[in-house]
Amino acid sequence: MLNGISKKNIQYLVLAVFFLANIFIWSAVARVDRKGVLTVAFLDVGQGDAIYIEAPNGNQMLIDGGQPSGAVLRQLGKMMPFWDRSLDVVVATHPDQDHVGGLPAVLSRLQVDNVVTTENTSATGAYGAFEKEISEKHPTRILARAGEKIILDDGVVLEILFPDRSTAGWETNLGSIVARLSYRDESFLFTGDSPQAVEQYLVSKKAGVLHTNVLKLGHHGSRTSSNKVFLVAADPEYAIISAGKDNKYGHPHKEVIDLLTELKIPFLNTAEQGTIIFKTKGEGLLLNQIPSFLLNEL
Repeated sequence: MLNGISKKNIQYLVLAVFFLANIFIWSAVARVDRKGVLTVAFLDVGQGDAIYIEAPNGNQMLIDGGQPSGAVLRQLGKMMPFWDRSLDVVVATHPDQDHVGGLPAVLSRLQVDNVVTTENTSATGAYGAFEKEISEKHPTRILARAGEKIILDDGVVLEILFPDRSTAGWETNLGSIVARLSYRDESFLFTGDSPQAVEQYLVSKKAGVLHTNVLKLGHHGSRTSSNKVFLVAADPEYAIISAGKDNKYGHPHKEVIDLLTELKIPFLNTAEQGTIIFKTKGEGLLLNQIPSFLLNEL
């Protein structure tokens, strides 16, 4: 006996607490109503890329994971409900550390059903850790090819635009996955670190599908990407730069900012704005819960 309470009664009390906690959690899950809203968040992970996507039905995708700093897990913790410990799809655009560095921790902590990569590899420890987690956790491995589509929800489709062949042995940036997410009238174009050579190739082969509402600029706003012809073909309402504050590479480069200004393309930088969140029902965009038409007023 402990102050008149038997050990058996304490066990019953603990079980009751767990039971009520489970009711609370699953009731909260049931109450989640996305009301047909697609969320696309360019996560603030410092000098690197990480993009979180949540479809109206709750399916979730992560494109890249930033550096091996833990930043991607912290940012996912802000975007995902506390009870949610899974991702439906993880896409690694290419094997550079500032894109795959955070993914081993994601695969280790969360249940990941599918991983999309190219054949491109890297000798870095970060990429080795990524492959090790894949071999241990056994997600379904999908090799990216132009024309393939990942359907996240009714009308929510991620289409691979590049590569259109094996990238084994390629320079890593050259083999970056380029993909376009569409939902009714709205779309997002993700370019990894694709250089201007790939941008020009896509303009010559797929100019008709490059037009987009939101463009993630290639290579963190480096002058090696964001060719003028490509930007004109994409004609985005917004350009997103994913970069770290005061990074040693000087991203975004002045040439790119000058070109965006010349083309009158509004741009946002995670180094300045932090995580940048778009929400849409397929008609119009909300930026960080602010109507998009107010962007130029900020």
